Amino acid sequence: MKSPHETADIPARYETLTVLRYMSPSEPMLMLPGEEDGYGTRWTLGGQQVQPAIAQYLMRGDFIVNTGRTEFGAHILTLTLAGHQLRDNGIRWWSGLSPYAKLKVILFG
Repeated sequence: MKSPHETADIPARYETLTVLRYMSPSEPMLMLPGEEDGYGTRWTLGGQQVQPAIAQYLMRGDFIVNTGRTEFGAHILTLTLAGHQLRDNGIRWWSGLSPYAKLKVILFG
């Protein structure tokens, strides 16, 4: 079985790195359970929806952890130590890419 830390397994690498960069103690990801309203679970960060594949990847890899609930029942998800390391590694990886390579990652994942 492959490690969830392998770059090729990261869904939408640019968007995943963007999500990781925006996450902070003052800006956690929120998980909104949707079973009661007929919709599936949704994840948001700063009011913007996070792709389910990205949120699920971060949860399965133990990069984020549930640290409580809001007064409206949404789960508060914050970065773990592994999540901080993934973000730092991702930022270093991104800064080492050429402009052409960055464009390829943005367009093709």
